[in-house]
Amino acid sequence: MSKEILEAVRELELQKSIDAEMLLVALEEALGAAYRKTPESEGKHARVEIDRETGDFRVMQIDADDDTLEGLGLLEYPLPPELSEMPVEPERPRRERPAFYIRADRDEALPDNEPEPIIQWDQLATHGIHEYDATPRNFGRIAAQTAKQVILQRIREIERDMMFEEYQDRVGDVVTGIVQQADNRYCLVDLGRVEALLPGSEQVPGERYEHGARIKAVIIEVRNGTRGPQIVLSRRSEEMIREMFTLEVPEIADGLVEIRQVAREAGYRAKIAVESRVQGVDPVGACVGPRGSRVRMVVGELRGEKIDIIPWNDEPARFIAKALAPARVREVLVDDDSMQATVIVPDDQLSLAIGREGQNARLAAKLTGWRIDIKSETEFAMEGDEEYAGADTVARYLEARGYDERMMKAILKEGRLSINGIVVRRYERLVGPQDVVTIDGDELGPPTVQLEPREEPATADEAEEAELVVEDAEDADGDASDEDEDD
Repeated sequence: MSKEILEAVRELELQKSIDAEMLLVALEEALGAAYRKTPESEGKHARVEIDRETGDFRVMQIDADDDTLEGLGLLEYPLPPELSEMPVEPERPRRERPAFYIRADRDEALPDNEPEPIIQWDQLATHGIHEYDATPRNFGRIAAQTAKQVILQRIREIERDMMFEEYQDRVGDVVTGIVQQADNRYCLVDLGRVEALLPGSEQVPGERYEHGARIKAVIIEVRNGTRGPQIVLSRRSEEMIREMFTLEVPEIADGLVEIRQVAREAGYRAKIAVESRVQGVDPVGACVGPRGSRVRMVVGELRGEKIDIIPWNDEPARFIAKALAPARVREVLVDDDSMQATVIVPDDQLSLAIGREGQNARLAAKLTGWRIDIKSETEFAMEGDEEYAGADTVARYLEARGYDERMMKAILKEGRLSINGIVVRRYERLVGPQDVVTIDGDELGPPTVQLEPREEPATADEAEEAELVVEDAEDADGDASDEDEDD
């Protein structure tokens, strides 16, 4: 029987990758506890040792009582599990003997639910205490029954611990499973070796999970339960987006492209900010993939959720402007101290920049970490001196002051309205960046505008036309001033 037990332990080590030494130690402890409950033990301290070569076991016993062992420092009384988790006061030693302990050298046996004293068996000989063989003749039957129970229990415990450690290391990873049961409160997902829980709070609004469907989710928590690890999944967390792109984009997995930030409203829209770690690698293009194949895979798994891929920028104004995509931004005014930005957009882009129920603005604020106030050019122009309006506002202002269509077009092409007046900026290529001409407005000051400079170089005809516009505008303004003086 001894050899059969040893062979069973070694076979378990091969089949289930369970350490044989751990099983043998657990078996020795269980056999020792079983022997101490028999009449043959006479209430004395004993242990069981198993020969690692032959599988033979024997009971080793000592005659020393608790007081002797405790006086030599060879005996400790551990606290029971329910008390060991409680905080221990500094003035009270953790290893003192609890009042409820029953000494092992008395007639009464220790209750099963209380931990047994710990003896330093390897130090007995140095204190002159010798062990002797006290193996009873009928101990083989007890050993066989105990061994079976211990091995089965230990296998379950070890497998549970191994599985807990395995999945604990995978927190943040995306796993694939099959839906076993689903309702509004939770969804059970079979991961193969263990079942995981997808609670309702971590499900995407509007998604329905049918029995037998295969889904992906990210592990957000692993708890060590009595029946095994309890794995909690999520499909609405931002880590889901991050990990899905890591799976689909090799450049992210290899560290060439980094996802710097993610903002998401699950089921509706998400924004991710990406940055290249290697010169020459387009981070946005890598995430989009050839003909959009990579981002389509992510969108498909998320069942149509829209995703905006934004290039990361260390300059807050540029980053905020990009984060409001797909809206076009005219200008961003930032206050570094308060981390607040005022964004001016064309009038026709205001609703797009804000998004449905403010969604686009919320995601942009979450992505950038800035408070964002979005205003149309017309609205911004009417609020103060330093503000800017759109081209339509400029045209209305010029038309009201008698500028003809040719002059208006020339100003709108390369000029801007500034503080209390029109500033016509000549092309920097011809006259230098600081050469501007100001035409004063009325007392209240006109709407103010900043127009984007044209990227293409100016032609000689356009430059000459701009000069004429400035001169005509000055003459017109001078005439208007003369008329006012006459009045």
